[in-house]
Amino acid sequence: MKKTLLALLAMLAFSLPAMAAVDLNSASEADLQKVKGIGPVKAKAIVDYRGKNGPFKSVDELDKVKGFGPGTLKQIRNDVTVGGGAAPAKADGKAADKAGKKSEKPAGK
Repeated sequence: MKKTLLALLAMLAFSLPAMAAVDLNSASEADLQKVKGIGPVKAKAIVDYRGKNGPFKSVDELDKVKGFGPGTLKQIRNDVTVGGGAAPAKADGKAADKAGKKSEKPAGK
């Protein structure tokens, strides 16, 4: 009985990270590629789209990204999410800091 319970707990512990949805607005290309159905080309297209158009407002907006159609969107819908507060990651994986750039300006100008 104890071995069965231990085995179930171990399986649950290893499966939890796979259940977490990837945030389209903060994920790097590498993070996006962890989603089944998103390879290097689609991950780059997401990051490029985000850079040109700003953060995603909904998962459905993926249909505007090159390479994404209804089939792909249906396949990955449960594996991606759209967060609100995180700064989008750039292609190199570093978070964009627009607020920090604005605060570098001297006061009064």
